Amino acid sequence: MRQIDAPSVYDKSRSARIPTRSAMMLAVFLIGVGIGFAAYRFAANSARPAFVPEESGPYLVREGQRVVVPDGSPLRDKLTVDAVSQREIARNLVLPAVVEADPARLIKVLPPLAGRITQLKVQLGEQVEQGQPLVVLDSPDVATAYADYDRAKVLLTLALKNRDRLRDLAKSGGASIKDQQQAETDYVTAEVEHQRTEARLKQIGVDPETSNKSRTVTIAAPISGSVIDLAVAPGAYWNDSTAPLMTVADLSSVWVTANVPEKDTSLIAKGQPVDVVLAAYPSEMFKGQVLFVSNVLDTDTRRTKVRIAFQNPRMQFKPGMFASATFFGPNQMMPIVPTNALVLKDDVNQVYVEVAPWSFEARPVEVGFQQGDDAVIQSGVKAGDRVVMKGGVLLND
Repeated sequence: MRQIDAPSVYDKSRSARIPTRSAMMLAVFLIGVGIGFAAYRFAANSARPAFVPEESGPYLVREGQRVVVPDGSPLRDKLTVDAVSQREIARNLVLPAVVEADPARLIKVLPPLAGRITQLKVQLGEQVEQGQPLVVLDSPDVATAYADYDRAKVLLTLALKNRDRLRDLAKSGGASIKDQQQAETDYVTAEVEHQRTEARLKQIGVDPETSNKSRTVTIAAPISGSVIDLAVAPGAYWNDSTAPLMTVADLSSVWVTANVPEKDTSLIAKGQPVDVVLAAYPSEMFKGQVLFVSNVLDTDTRRTKVRIAFQNPRMQFKPGMFASATFFGPNQMMPIVPTNALVLKDDVNQVYVEVAPWSFEARPVEVGFQQGDDAVIQSGVKAGDRVVMKGGVLLND
């Protein structure tokens, strides 16, 4: 029996394993190549658009200030071109307003002198009649005024007697002309002082000839109306004769005041009809006329004050109420374009005007105001001009 060498067995096994490993490596390589190719095809297909139609021509052409939409451009189907129409427009201006008391029917009640309020006879909002007591004021100045009046009255009586006596003496030669003239001067001085002290008591509101010379004075209502402001209470000491105790207003006639913007001032004139609706009565309309248009423009708000007068027999108008005032202007024939035709560029409204078939130029316009979906043009285009009514933004830069 022949013996087999160990090295020969080893070589045989090794040679059998080499082809198997090479085949496996080749298979892995081929699989990787396949996967890479598939990924490349997928990425290429994803990046490529599904379908790109061949364009028949340019979208639009710019020739200086003009924009030309050539034949075959798909833009032609997106533009609507039509003539500017003209319509009779009634420019109605609607502005917020507020109810105010007529200053000619409003009085601030001032105390005639300093003193303490002992009685307050009215309340805020109360209706008062002319001459009705409002406040009782206790003041030592009243006693001083009475004393000045009594002294002036006595001095006037003495001056009168002295003048008459010297007149009689002068007739008989018993008095000099100088003494007579001095007596005449003293009498005139005493009479003037008497008139001054009497007027002072009447200005305070007391009777100079009364027998009851009390320190109190009753302040009465100067007009009939409502107490719309009250600044005093019983027991308060009032030492400022320029500060009002209260305000009484006759509200039988009131003002509705509106502030008109500067650009709309030309639309308002005296006598113009106005409809006013109060926020408190939204279902009721009050018709009036413009009473006053201020000649001065408020430099802060750039607005002009306008007033409308209303009679107020039922006291529906109360100072401070909010209202809405509609001013009716004259009818005017104005060019109209839809708001879609306006293209905003550099804060300027413009429209595209057709200057030749499918050739357009941008033209700035001044918009007066808008009514719904229409814009009223004040300048820039006129009735009959053909403009891009829809899609003009596609012609913009």
